[in-house]
Amino acid sequence: MRLAVEDLHLTLAGRAVLAGVHLIAESGRVTGLVGPNGSGKSTLLRAVYRHLAPSAGRVLLDGRDLAAVTRPEAARHLAALPQERGEGFELTVRQIVATGRIPYQRAFAADSAEDRAVVARALEQVGMAPYAGRRFAELSGGERQRVLLARALAQQPDVLVLDEPTNHLDIRHQVELLALLRAQRTTSLVALHDLNAAASVCDRLHVLAGGAVVASGPPREVLTPELLAEVFGVRAAVTEHPLTGDPLIAFDHRHPAAAPAGP
Repeated sequence: MRLAVEDLHLTLAGRAVLAGVHLIAESGRVTGLVGPNGSGKSTLLRAVYRHLAPSAGRVLLDGRDLAAVTRPEAARHLAALPQERGEGFELTVRQIVATGRIPYQRAFAADSAEDRAVVARALEQVGMAPYAGRRFAELSGGERQRVLLARALAQQPDVLVLDEPTNHLDIRHQVELLALLRAQRTTSLVALHDLNAAASVCDRLHVLAGGAVVASGPPREVLTPELLAEVFGVRAAVTEHPLTGDPLIAFDHRHPAAAPAGP
């Protein structure tokens, strides 16, 4: 399922946070959203999964305006992993993941055998099956992150929207999560701070700055030293990863501020 954002504007507390954003996440591809802090990445994703209402513009799923779709139907097509993750502390891990099946259930209906199988598979995918009976409140931040990803997977969505999904994860689980994301082949729109992770996992990148998309394309074309200096204010060289062949960004940590561009 193809996700498209058309001319999206959003104002918060009288300030324009998004100013005419256009982007596309192609069907079955991982599309990355990168940009400095305050560029509008999380706000854009909240508008996509309908946590915030845009001032103007549209979010389209296969050409259909998401605003015209009922919430239960939207939840059958689109699942989100937001940064706000404080709910459900009294529930078990299995119960948390099972809430991903609600869009498919009749009111007050018990979980079906299919629901239970989907939940078990989602927990297995993120490596949390041994924790199924544990209370969510007892988990570490990284473990909670994986449980909430399992909940999103249990929705069996056509589109995944993920806001910094590697937060709180150690390096092993970061690698495993990103590999899982690639293997899903679900249309995915994911915001990432780690530019090397974005270069590795994403088929296409959109760079956000000042609430607008300033560059789009494959990581190899987008992540240039010039863009890194202009948008992120860093000096960097872009080489080839010796193991994967993906773009690899080497940052100059001794001189963090990029030299201003010449006239």
